[in-house]
Amino acid sequence: MDGAIEKTISFLLFIFIGVLLKKKISIGEETNGIKSLILTIALPATIFIALLKVKIDGDLILFPLLALGLNIILFAITPILLSAIGIHINSDKGRSARLLIPSLAPGLSCFPFILEFLGDGSLAKAAMGDLGNKFFVLFLLYLVALKWHYKNADFETNSLKTKLKSLLKTLLYEPVNMFILVALILVSFGITLDKIPAFLASTLTRLSYIMTPLVLLFIGIAVKFKKQQFFQLFSLLLLRAGFTLLLIAGIVFFVDITIQKDILVMIAFSLSACSFWPFAHISAVNLKEKRENSLEKTFDTNFALSILALSLPISVLLILGILTTGNTFTHINNILILGGCLFVIGLIYPIILKVKLVFSDSKNSIEKTKKKSVEFLADK
Repeated sequence: MDGAIEKTISFLLFIFIGVLLKKKISIGEETNGIKSLILTIALPATIFIALLKVKIDGDLILFPLLALGLNIILFAITPILLSAIGIHINSDKGRSARLLIPSLAPGLSCFPFILEFLGDGSLAKAAMGDLGNKFFVLFLLYLVALKWHYKNADFETNSLKTKLKSLLKTLLYEPVNMFILVALILVSFGITLDKIPAFLASTLTRLSYIMTPLVLLFIGIAVKFKKQQFFQLFSLLLLRAGFTLLLIAGIVFFVDITIQKDILVMIAFSLSACSFWPFAHISAVNLKEKRENSLEKTFDTNFALSILALSLPISVLLILGILTTGNTFTHINNILILGGCLFVIGLIYPIILKVKLVFSDSKNSIEKTKKKSVEFLADK
């Protein structure tokens, strides 16, 4: 059996084991504990090792800018995608989706697979790209959330400054970012993995080994589907993935990117699941509105949770499927075909809705005509 297929089957088995563990591990503190273990220990150690193993050059600085550009483009296109599936962009559901859809969570959805299939160098590039994504989801989306909340009122200047300072500390002190910063400083002085103390290198390496199994188990434990809105959200997320692949194909063509691993990194990173950070902003605004007894809600937290729950398995399956095929999707035609297929599948639901609406309107029109005809005959 092909090595990539064996690896994929192994990953799927870990996810399945996670699903079986749902009965033993409750969704809440225990699941959050696993996620914290991934984001504060396993993932930082893995990225730290990856950065120390590769040669850092000026090209890596471009990756945060590229990731930030992707976030901004997704933010701009999201209202069009929402309109296509029948969600009003200025409703509580629309605002929730507009905050979540442009965000990326590569740590949970693509970093383990980039490491396993593409190696340390590719992971280092993806980790650098995540810095731009973190700036977008932590700061820019937070400002957007506040703007929507205070759309008809003055900003609470002091409170806003305090919260922005808190977010800046979060960005600087988050373990992943701290490890990236320390690794970049060490590499800039010529200190690589083989030059740090052996006990430290061994400890970090062993910690990195647990990341992929933990992430896969977490996906299996945390994922849950709600029947309500399933098809609507499934359509939205496929449209997001389809548009992203078409965008990547355009970038590869116009920039003339020929390094196959770089193309796969771009695809995997851009297909990452929606981030948990915008949901934190949504929860904070929702809590504030509860305290103020606001009648009109800015966001729909249940809808936001549903997006998070569905985006993770969809992203993982797409990323796994693409990386398993080797270099198949390093060719622009194949990227375009897959992106087009996902886009068409995503449009099936809104087309069905449109047909039903037209049929319902036509049926109501016929019934009204018949009713008027009966009333006219009765009058006569």
